[in-house]
Amino acid sequence: MSEKNLETLLQTATPVELLRNSTIGPYVYPVVQSEYTNWRDEQRAWQTACVLFNQSYHMTDMYVEGPDALKLLADLGVNTFRNFGPNKAKQYVVCNHDGYVIGDVVLFGLEENLFNLVGRPSVHNWVQYNCESGGYNAKVTRDERAAAQKGPLVRQAYRFQVQGPNALKLMEKVMGGPVPELRFFQMTTFTIAGKTVRVLRHGMVGQPGFELFGPWADGEAVKEAIVKAGDEFGLRLVGARAYSSNTLESGWIPSPLPAIYTGEKMKKFREWLPANSYEAIGSLGGSFYSANIEDYYLTPYDLGYGSVVKFDHDFVGREALEKIAKDPKRMKVTLALDSQDVMQAMGTMFEKGERAKFFEFPSAVYSTWPYDRVAKNGKTVGLSTWIGYSSNEGRMLTLAMLDNEHAKAGDEVTFVWGQQPGTGYRPTVESHKQVEIRATVSPVPYSEVARVAYRST
Repeated sequence: MSEKNLETLLQTATPVELLRNSTIGPYVYPVVQSEYTNWRDEQRAWQTACVLFNQSYHMTDMYVEGPDALKLLADLGVNTFRNFGPNKAKQYVVCNHDGYVIGDVVLFGLEENLFNLVGRPSVHNWVQYNCESGGYNAKVTRDERAAAQKGPLVRQAYRFQVQGPNALKLMEKVMGGPVPELRFFQMTTFTIAGKTVRVLRHGMVGQPGFELFGPWADGEAVKEAIVKAGDEFGLRLVGARAYSSNTLESGWIPSPLPAIYTGEKMKKFREWLPANSYEAIGSLGGSFYSANIEDYYLTPYDLGYGSVVKFDHDFVGREALEKIAKDPKRMKVTLALDSQDVMQAMGTMFEKGERAKFFEFPSAVYSTWPYDRVAKNGKTVGLSTWIGYSSNEGRMLTLAMLDNEHAKAGDEVTFVWGQQPGTGYRPTVESHKQVEIRATVSPVPYSEVARVAYRST
């Protein structure tokens, strides 16, 4: 059978088999240096000084333009679109017909009838498919992330973030005057190094922050001006190694498995997706295992997006979400892993017998979609989907979703670390044994600074 699309691939293997046996490792953050100084100080700087995240390479950009562009986005998104337009942005969430998340990205309103979606490609694929098949008077233009490009790397836009307690002072120096007041997720324009820069008020690590973007050709001049001005404020460039760990403190889960592998209503989409698409080649890993791919599907409420679901318009999945909204089953939390148990697991690296799965630092994620089991008295009570180390907190943390009755701050649960034996082969994962690690249910965001910032938005 020809394996020219995802649906034909699924005629040869179940979704779980396909993804568990993928040879792909974790999501790649290309081009940006692994470390500019060292990842510990780079982590510390976003809480104590300020940092520059270079996001110009690892995300897919897609532009949606036309008279029906807003209608297309509203028909697919769980968010409200009342009063949404130019110079505004939002965390845009799309679901399948049964109310399970396909993905989320940041949606920018650039101009009237022109929008930009930035993030991992699952949302872009779903929006593009519906644009092409749904009869909308709109068009999409894609700018693939660097890891998917061939030939000389030229993107449509650069994208930087300046974050940390000194970010505002740094931007005032770069601009030569006061920074205009901006509400969270609203935009304006700055002039930096003689270049017009679009600016989003945004905070990834619970600190004051700005996202800056503009034409690709302007990127180096803008970056140089920020770096030059940043010496006074302790600015550090953040490498790819530390970048992927910032979410542990802010609480955003970047890795929900796209809920597209089952259901007759999604079949045409699976036939549209090529066999080398993100959804077809990504890897599923971790200690949680089920032969039923739907057990990996997540709702917006699982991911902490309940507040953005608005039933003021019709959208794909609305009917199902209206039922789910009445009684959400799980809650997003942070798990603070017991340090002694973590050190005991790490200590097996110095033994010749069976060892625990190696912990990469600072991000210990080893698959595209990490799913680890969380248990209480031997019973599964939730899922962990991101794990790593925070130098700021001095703890190994995971982002998890627990059954409501076990999600109270201070509760103790068990985090199971290591691939479920016999559930898939991946050359990027060494032979190891599973270990159990005690964990304390904690707030999300974990950082107190981030929690205060979150409550104020």
